[in-house]
Amino acid sequence: MSKKKMEELSKKLKYENKNGWKASHAYTDKVFRFAERYKEFLGKCKTERETIEQVLTELDKKKNNKDFFLINRGKNIAIVRLGKENGMKLIASHIDAPRIDIKQNPLFEETEIALFHTHYYGGIKKYQWFNIPLALHGVIVKENLEKITVNIGENEDDPVFIIPDLLPHLSHNVIDEKKVKEAFDAEKMNLIVGSIPIDKEEKEAVKLHVLNILYEKYGIKEEDFISAELEIVPAMKPKDVGFDRGFIAAYAQDDRICAFCSKEAFFDAAKNSKTIVALMIDKEEIGSDGNTGAKSRFLMDVIIKILKAKGKEATLESVGEFLSSSEVLSADVNGAVNPMYKDVHEKDNASYINHGVVMTKFTGHGGKYMANDASAEFVGKIRKIFNDADVNWQTGELGKVDEGGGGTIAKYLASWNMDVIDCGPALLSMHSPYEISSKTDLFETYKAYKAFFEE
Repeated sequence: MSKKKMEELSKKLKYENKNGWKASHAYTDKVFRFAERYKEFLGKCKTERETIEQVLTELDKKKNNKDFFLINRGKNIAIVRLGKENGMKLIASHIDAPRIDIKQNPLFEETEIALFHTHYYGGIKKYQWFNIPLALHGVIVKENLEKITVNIGENEDDPVFIIPDLLPHLSHNVIDEKKVKEAFDAEKMNLIVGSIPIDKEEKEAVKLHVLNILYEKYGIKEEDFISAELEIVPAMKPKDVGFDRGFIAAYAQDDRICAFCSKEAFFDAAKNSKTIVALMIDKEEIGSDGNTGAKSRFLMDVIIKILKAKGKEATLESVGEFLSSSEVLSADVNGAVNPMYKDVHEKDNASYINHGVVMTKFTGHGGKYMANDASAEFVGKIRKIFNDADVNWQTGELGKVDEGGGGTIAKYLASWNMDVIDCGPALLSMHSPYEISSKTDLFETYKAYKAFFEE
C-alpha cells in the first residue's frame, strides 16, 4: 500500500482529538472576544446567589416571548423556551463551588486579634486557602427579617481577609512532618477580621470594635450571624494566563464555566423542536442534598410548569412521558492532564486542556460506583450532534481506574428516566482557589451546548 493510501486509511479509521488552537485567526479572535465576556461574568459571580442575580439581569435584556424562568430560593434557576415536541433538551450545571463558610457563632478574640471561626465547604485542599487574599460575600438576615447583602474585599479600596499560615521556622513538627490531610487542622482555619481595640480597658476590645463597625455599617448585632450565610472566597479577579493569554485563571470555574456556556447557548439558540431548559442548581459540591440541590423536587416543579404552559395536565402519565422523551447534558467539568502529574491518568482515556469539550460517559470511582453510565445509543447521538456542528470534542475519564474519581449530578437526573451524559471542558487545578481553563475549550463548550439545544 502506498504512503498516500496509508495516510488516507489512517485518517479515515483512527480516532484523534485535536488541539483547538490549530485554526484560523478569525476563530482565535472570536474565542478571545467570548472569553472576555466570560471573565466579566466570573468576576461578578462569586456565589450561587450572585450568579442567579447576574443571570436574571441578562435574562431581562435577552429573553424572547417564548422564554420564561423559575427561581428556587435564590439559588436555583431554570430558563425555559417551549418547543412543539414532547420532552425537553436540558443542560444542567451547578453554581456552587468549594469555599470556606463562616460558622453560625463566628466572632472571637485570641491574643488581641479578632477572628472568625470557619467551616470549609466541598472538596478543598486546605493548605491552598492560607495566606491568600479573601473576600466576604453573602447575606445576613436580621431579627426583623431584613436581609442585608455583604460584599467586602472585591473593590480596590476594600480590605481583604486572611487565614494566617505558620511560618516555616516553627512548622517542622507541627505541620511539615505530617501527611497533608493531617497537617492542616480545619479548626485552625480562622479568618483575621480585626486588630484594633475599641478601648484599652475593655475586655475583648478588638472583638467589640469589629461588632461596632458592623453595627454602624449594616445595623447588625452578634446574634444576627446565626441567621447569616457568609462565604469566604478568593479576592482575586479572573486573569489571562501565559504570554499568549490562552488560559484563564479564576475562582469557581467548576462549574460556572458550564453555567455561563449554557445560558449563552440558550440565548443564542436559533431554533428548537423540543423545549430547551438551562438549569442551574446548588449543593453539588456537598452531595446535591437539601431543597436547592439536584435531589430536590425543583425539577419536577419546572416540568409541571412546562406542561401547563403547553396546555397539558400534569398527570403521572404525562410527566412520565415527558421525562422519558427528554435528553440531558450534565454540564460539569473534567480534570485535564497536568503535565507535572501525568501518571495519575491513563493517557488514552484522559482529557487534555485545549482539546475541546469533554464527553464523560461515566464518572464515579473504582468499578463505576455512584455513577451514571450513558448508553451507547445516547453517546452515539451526542457524537453525531457535535460532529455535524463541527464541535471540537474529546472523551475522558477522571483519572486511572483505582486512582480516585468523582461525581456529578448526572446520576440524579438519570434517575428521572432521562438520557444523560456528562459534558463540559477540562480544567487544570480543579477545586483550587484559582482554577485554570482554556479559552478554546470554553468556546467549544458553548458551541456544543448550542448544537445540542438546536438539534
